[in-house]
Amino acid sequence: MKKKYKLQLSELHILVNDLTDNFTQGVVILKGDLAAGKTTLVKQIAKELGYDDDVTSPTFSLQQCYGDKLFHYDIYNHGLEHFISLGMLEEFEKAGVHFIEWGSDDLVDILTSAGIETMTIEIEKISDNAREYSICTH
Repeated sequence: MKKKYKLQLSELHILVNDLTDNFTQGVVILKGDLAAGKTTLVKQIAKELGYDDDVTSPTFSLQQCYGDKLFHYDIYNHGLEHFISLGMLEEFEKAGVHFIEWGSDDLVDILTSAGIETMTIEIEKISDNAREYSICTH
């Protein structure tokens, strides 16, 4: 399945509602340049799910957990090999949705070959207040 959304940041709830209604289990790979809005999307999803936690990019901590069903990872600094060497793939066995910033096609291949429901969202900054979100389910 492929979908595209062109949204103002004030309209992000449209995408968030679609995601929270239709993707409740699996891994979401977030791709986009620096400041494209990867963490902003996770913040909005956490808010929609009723979590009051301060959602920040887990750039240095590698993983943040919000409640018991929302997980947020960032593999930018350490890369996929380090992520795997730490045994982090086992985290995806936990029920819920796992958002990974800076995931790669190699990670998508690993996840889909393991039978893990996987979605990729590519975020392109159109302007300071607008983004294009390209969604692909694998």
